[in-house]
Amino acid sequence: MADRSALGVSREVHLPQGIVRYRERGEGPPVVFVHGLLVNADLWRAVVPAVAGAGFRCLAPDWPLGSHQIPVPDADLSPPGMAALVAAFLERLDLDDVTVVANDTGGAITQVLMVEHPDRIGRVVLTSSDSFERFFPPQFAPLPWLARVPGSMWPLAQLTRIRAVREFGFGLVAARPVPAEIVESYLGPSRRDPAVRRDLRRFLRGVHRRHTLAAAKALPGFTKPVLLAWAADDRLFPIELAHRLAAMLPGATLVPIGNSRTFVPQDQPAELARLVVDFAGARATP
Repeated sequence: MADRSALGVSREVHLPQGIVRYRERGEGPPVVFVHGLLVNADLWRAVVPAVAGAGFRCLAPDWPLGSHQIPVPDADLSPPGMAALVAAFLERLDLDDVTVVANDTGGAITQVLMVEHPDRIGRVVLTSSDSFERFFPPQFAPLPWLARVPGSMWPLAQLTRIRAVREFGFGLVAARPVPAEIVESYLGPSRRDPAVRRDLRRFLRGVHRRHTLAAAKALPGFTKPVLLAWAADDRLFPIELAHRLAAMLPGATLVPIGNSRTFVPQDQPAELARLVVDFAGARATP
């Protein structure tokens, strides 16, 4: 089992959509992390300690995207529904002027959040993420269609027991090997729990590029600061997507990150933490 102590104290919050478990560490201005599909808060395990140590209150939820342990059977898990869930989390904890840090599928959700629920957001850090017509990228485009096939989620989840399947999938998104206990943290819940698989299926069935394309049309109206901390050589989300986002967002800054694929928090956690701290203007605590 993965050691989650670096992420801080485990807490749960009751939202209209259901219960969300999250980890909290540090004090100061709030930073909320939004991971993507089939990962959880462990994605941020090497980022949170440095950001919290620089004077931030870091909150890293396990969003219901297939690697969570508390099912949310009554929640709307479409991309707009997920953005509303993130907004409900911010509201329930009364978080204002929030720095939202997102990766991968979480970046698509955050783009919807930026245009539909911007009030509590102070600034946004988008690492390599689904954007525009790449939701999903071609390598994972079959998943929403497979999720519509009755009975498909159990065999798909069990395929992750095969080492070659795991290595292929994580090899697309991470330049560095993902530790075995973290892989199990990501993939174990959907293998073991049919309710988690049902949540995952509901999200997958709602994935479509119309959501990111609609968000993109409205993004010029989001005038708060945005940092695009994008992997320079990402296989799934080429940096051209970041350039397109930067051209649309009035307050955007693009910083390419080398030696990384999509999982920037996995491949370059120290660099990402430094960028988040500098961007949000935190100062080291005494």
